[in-house]
Amino acid sequence: MKRSFGFALMLVLFAVPAFAGNKAPTVVIPGNVQVGSTQLPAGQYELTWTGSGSKVQATLLQDKKTVVTFSAKMVEGKNDPGVETNSQGGALILDVIRTNKFSLILDGGPQSGQ
Repeated sequence: MKRSFGFALMLVLFAVPAFAGNKAPTVVIPGNVQVGSTQLPAGQYELTWTGSGSKVQATLLQDKKTVVTFSAKMVEGKNDPGVETNSQGGALILDVIRTNKFSLILDGGPQSGQ
């Protein structure tokens, strides 16, 4: 009995870090920004993506709901998490999302939105 309990405990201890590494990164957008034609209010978003390299489809979610989906280029490397914007015609445009392990450089307008 003790042996099987110990084995089960070891499985749980080794499985938890494996699942923790797959958690979607959180992106904090400090002010209102525009992604394509979608206006995003300041807030905390969950980032998910498919693909790699120059062909990434990324999605920002709030409360498990898709807010905006866009094309981007993924560049791997250690970063300080954050976002980069630029001002165009009086609006702040989201250009780059940085996470600990990679940056997403936005291609342009979103593929789908609210």
